[in-house]
Amino acid sequence: MKGIREQPLRVIFRLVWLGCTIVWVVLDFLICVLLRRGGSLRAVRAAWQQDSARRLGRVLGLECCVSGPVPARGLLVSNHLSYLDILVLGSLTPAAFVAKNEVKSWPVFGWLATLAGTVFIHRERRTHVGAVSARMESILQQNVLVVLFPEGTSSDGSGVLPFKSALLEPAARQSHPLCAGLIQYELADGDVAEEVCYWKDMSFGPHLLNLLSKRSIRATVRFAPWTGGAADRKELAVGLHAQIMQLRHSAPKPG
Repeated sequence: MKGIREQPLRVIFRLVWLGCTIVWVVLDFLICVLLRRGGSLRAVRAAWQQDSARRLGRVLGLECCVSGPVPARGLLVSNHLSYLDILVLGSLTPAAFVAKNEVKSWPVFGWLATLAGTVFIHRERRTHVGAVSARMESILQQNVLVVLFPEGTSSDGSGVLPFKSALLEPAARQSHPLCAGLIQYELADGDVAEEVCYWKDMSFGPHLLNLLSKRSIRATVRFAPWTGGAADRKELAVGLHAQIMQLRHSAPKPG
């Protein structure tokens, strides 16, 4: 919370800006989604989500640098560091996200995630995995990109946690394009692990307020299409994890 004490005017200004942006994106949802004249509901929602992510990212001073071909359809598998990952990836391409059920209860942002068509999963319920996989397959069949964070939780970015394979079944069938993504952050006036990454027992409200005090947040995203095969989803999880680790090891060190 040190940043809030040091930059109170910046936080207040951005809070007002954030409130106005949220009102705008909700009105935009009513116009673009509820009154849509063409295209599938999924595709229209994904396009609205991209525009909204860009607007919300500007409020936070989010800057994105991208290498590799940005996927437009199929399944994107990425490491997971923060709720900012959704704004970063969502701003680059229209997509539907798979997120843990707790996100639904976040103030305002959980509601926006629902409007965007996010697929929520109760990871502790094994019986829920099949239903979520079926929903993912339905979205993929509509040529909308699905973004999955197979670590199952976020971390401090010091490594990449082992991938859970349960939701990789649609990709294991090799019927949709598959891409690996690596997200990394830089913060000139703070500590990425403690102020950008959202992990441990952090609370959403205080974490967001502190982020609003930062001058800017730089996100670097590297994409690599998956070209290897896989006998099953468990083998695929190991292969994708290895590919993201390779992207991480080949990335230039922050200057």
